[in-house]
Amino acid sequence: MDEAILIGINSIFIVALVSTFIGAVSTVQVSYNMESAFIPRSTIGFIVREMIILELAPTITSIVLAGKVGSSIAGGLGTMQITEQVDALEVMGINSISYLVLPKIIAALLVFPMLVILAMFLGLMGGYLAGTLTGQLTAQEYITGIRIDFIPYNITFALIKSVIFAFLISSISSFRGYFTSGGALEVGSASTAAVTNSVIAVLIADFVCAQLLL
Repeated sequence: MDEAILIGINSIFIVALVSTFIGAVSTVQVSYNMESAFIPRSTIGFIVREMIILELAPTITSIVLAGKVGSSIAGGLGTMQITEQVDALEVMGINSISYLVLPKIIAALLVFPMLVILAMFLGLMGGYLAGTLTGQLTAQEYITGIRIDFIPYNITFALIKSVIFAFLISSISSFRGYFTSGGALEVGSASTAAVTNSVIAVLIADFVCAQLLL
């Protein structure tokens, strides 16, 4: 639960901020490209919904969390490793990997889908507010658009992706942190490597999931 609070609850603000503004920007930019009189304005809501649920909410949220959570995990474990706290656990007869790494992975698997659901809701809400407040489209047109041809499987797909991303980010970051050696400089390098490797893994997994599951 402590790890879930560190990974999930402490990340709510940044996820909420990013997803709300992505939804708002998506609506404004799609509206800008939909000036034709032959295209109903509700199509804007439809396009924004598909973008947010299928791609933006799970992937952008995971990339943001790779930067925030991944560096935190790698930095924490790396510091424990170079200050010999991990060796102390081993001497006490505690399996350091199951004690330090497993809770982080389980917590990530639990909270990432919740954060993605929050990001979906706030992304659509941000789009609604941006569209109505700027006069790009009416509230009724936007709500009609996000209800057109809704496929419930898309949400399932996004949540499957979020679980896969959670495992990749937490395990890669833990690996980078746990096998740090040297001094403070190496801890910084481990954090940087954890974030870059996690983001690359998330993008590759995103393509593979789309290819296999859609």
